[in-house]
Amino acid sequence: MVEEHIHTQTVADQSEEDKEKTEEYTGLSSEEQESADSFRDPEMVALLERSFANVEEGRIVRGTVVQIHDSDVLVDIGYKSEGTIPLREFKTPNGEPLEVNVGDQIDVFLENTEDENGLVVLSKEKADRIQIWEDITKAYEDGRVVEGKVCERIKGGLSVDIGVKAFLPGSQVDLRPIRNLETLIGETIRTKIIKLNRRRGNIVLSRRAILEEERESARQETLANLEEGKVVNGVVKNITDYGVFIDLGGIDGLLHITDISWGRVNHPSELFQVGDEIEVVVLQFNQQEEKVSLGLKQKSADPWETVAEKYPVGSRVNGKVVSITDYGAFVELETGIEGLVHISEMSWTKRVKHPSKIVSMGDIVEAIVLDLDVNNRRISLGLKQIEQNPWAVVAEKYPPGSIVTGVVRNLTDFGAFIELEEGIDGLVHISDMSWTTRVKHPSEVLKKGEQVQAVLLNIDVEHERLSLGIKQLQTNPWEGIANSISVGDNVIGKVVRLTDFGAFIELENGIEGLLHVSEISHQHVKKPEDVLAVGQEITAKVIKLDEENRRIGLSIKAYDEEMGKGAEGETEPAEEKVEATETAETEAAETPVEETPVAEQEQPEAAKPEEPAVDAETPAEPEAEAPKQE
Repeated sequence: MVEEHIHTQTVADQSEEDKEKTEEYTGLSSEEQESADSFRDPEMVALLERSFANVEEGRIVRGTVVQIHDSDVLVDIGYKSEGTIPLREFKTPNGEPLEVNVGDQIDVFLENTEDENGLVVLSKEKADRIQIWEDITKAYEDGRVVEGKVCERIKGGLSVDIGVKAFLPGSQVDLRPIRNLETLIGETIRTKIIKLNRRRGNIVLSRRAILEEERESARQETLANLEEGKVVNGVVKNITDYGVFIDLGGIDGLLHITDISWGRVNHPSELFQVGDEIEVVVLQFNQQEEKVSLGLKQKSADPWETVAEKYPVGSRVNGKVVSITDYGAFVELETGIEGLVHISEMSWTKRVKHPSKIVSMGDIVEAIVLDLDVNNRRISLGLKQIEQNPWAVVAEKYPPGSIVTGVVRNLTDFGAFIELEEGIDGLVHISDMSWTTRVKHPSEVLKKGEQVQAVLLNIDVEHERLSLGIKQLQTNPWEGIANSISVGDNVIGKVVRLTDFGAFIELENGIEGLLHVSEISHQHVKKPEDVLAVGQEITAKVIKLDEENRRIGLSIKAYDEEMGKGAEGETEPAEEKVEATETAETEAAETPVEETPVAEQEQPEAAKPEEPAVDAETPAEPEAEAPKQE
């Protein structure tokens, strides 16, 4: 009779260690392994131990509900007496009350065949828990997914309720480490059982195993569908200085910073956050190496395709200053189109030391398109071209030969800069300061801040250079010199300079002639200063006159011969005297002079007069060029 009413499911000792599944999961850290080994449900352990110890009383039996009272239910399991079960034990897995009716067939756990009152001791709750354990064991053996609710944060991980309490190590929560595990408390998650010890009531879970399987499945599907040029959806996974990594579904693609926008992007974080969903274009795909290059800007047309039509050379444009460098400022005309205003194109007259002195970040400026290079994606802009070129105005106002007035703004070794108007400077080269006097430094003639007059010699509007001359205000004393002095004339002059090769003699009108050391006396003269002194007045004969090259050769020796003062038998033929003088001139011309400063050597030819002032018989010093006028 008893056997006819009892449906049993033995949970006694099955002794097969393969059913206990006690092997360790090698993917855990030592701390997580320790927590996994020590984690157990004490009540379940006691229940299982009892079921193993007593076959008769530790089993699940099938019974029938015969009566329902206010607080308990009377169940007949076919024994000589019935058993009662508290009504609170009848609940769903979610903890909600379960409706019970007379005649329902239910599974109960036989705790004791008879208590002190002669009744059978039964438990619906314990039967449910043992049944849950059986289901969990089956899910573990089959590798099935189980769902559970995260209960609390414990050492090494989380406690999860899957019907019974189980341990979820922190390293198995996600594909990447999660700093704050508490955020998962209360959530229902999908996991796999990676360790089960039935005798100890110990269960270890892994959510990461589920995610890895899902990712691998998605990766295979993504690899099968990816192709260059295709538009795909993805999620921002990571942001770096050079770009954004996009999860396309099991495989990551790189969206480089240069492919984010046609415009300027300082950092990808300006446009994206981790977790953002975006749509991108596959630019390159290497299936063997599983590398994917993505693009976002390629979803829209390249603005440079129409730039030639929108911004022709000479057109006036407006834009925003988006970057400032030492050499200029970048102006954004539209998204993806930027032009460079070079520092030299910012002002006609101001000497701009840094672009920030003229423009600031975010300024809206107006400019002229100076050059357009579509192939290299470059646009040259100019700010100063918005206004009229003051150099062109000056060229119209002061034609070459005009007498102008200005203020000495700066003195250099090679000349003086004269400011004619605000920002318009002209250079007076040192060779254009005097027809007759050898000027060693401009400060000998001019002073800074002094107002002077000069003649405009030349103006170069394109290179913004203007050449002036002070000596041109006076008549050139060398012009027509042959009308007042001839070879063979005796002249009176004053010693103004002594050199190793002779003496320079100042004649009328301030012009100078060279008295070579060989023409000083019939007697051998080793050094001119042995017989001559600066300021001394002498009489000499003109033995050479070259008006074109502005040279005069003098000879005291020839004058003495003419006056009968020369030594007997030592008179030299006139041809030999001239030849000696020419040799002296050659020596004077080859005599080294002080090195000209580098800045002076760079002076353009336009800044010097066509005929440099070289005194008669003076050693030809190299005329250095003035540097570029800024």
